[in-house]
Amino acid sequence: MIPILILLGVLGGAKAGLDFVWGIGVQQGYAPGQPIEFSHRIHAGTQENGGHEIDCNYCHTGVRKSKNANIPSTNICMNCHREIKKDSPKLQPLRDAVASGKPIEWVRIHNLPDLAYFNHSQHVKVGGIECQKCHGEIQEMDVVEQHAELTMGWCINCHRETQVNAEGNAYYDKLLEMHKDKTKEPMTVEDIGGLECAKCHY
Repeated sequence: MIPILILLGVLGGAKAGLDFVWGIGVQQGYAPGQPIEFSHRIHAGTQENGGHEIDCNYCHTGVRKSKNANIPSTNICMNCHREIKKDSPKLQPLRDAVASGKPIEWVRIHNLPDLAYFNHSQHVKVGGIECQKCHGEIQEMDVVEQHAELTMGWCINCHRETQVNAEGNAYYDKLLEMHKDKTKEPMTVEDIGGLECAKCHY
């Protein structure tokens, strides 16, 4: 009886240890405080939800043309806030940043390790992936939090499941022809090399 209890204790301890190690670096739900209480719901949310429906690309200027989506500069904020809520005490840090010429020190929420390469434009412009796929219903968030795990397994599953919209794109014509000869299943990112190590690790 005692050996069985010891074995169960060892297995339980091993399981707890594995669960702990498996979760290292996973920041799902991370929602740090920011220097300005910025609400995506108010800026990007629907009018029915009290929002102004500002397109994500207006503030995050690099999302369609760069590896990074970019945090908006104070100039972008002031395009509206020179007139809208220009005397709000909550926007004093914004006015101070403009006066000093120093950027606002926003706290980064979505972090990937340096060993992983991710390109926003490749996913958003070429892949047609919506912001909500990775960031959740961002347009409904008063406080932004990391929605997805952003782990390697999470990315790999997405590459296995996401179909490539190759129709009408001459770049894919030969590849699509070869794929159709092999299977009737839709072509996914995995089929075009989306699981090759060097795609993300360089």
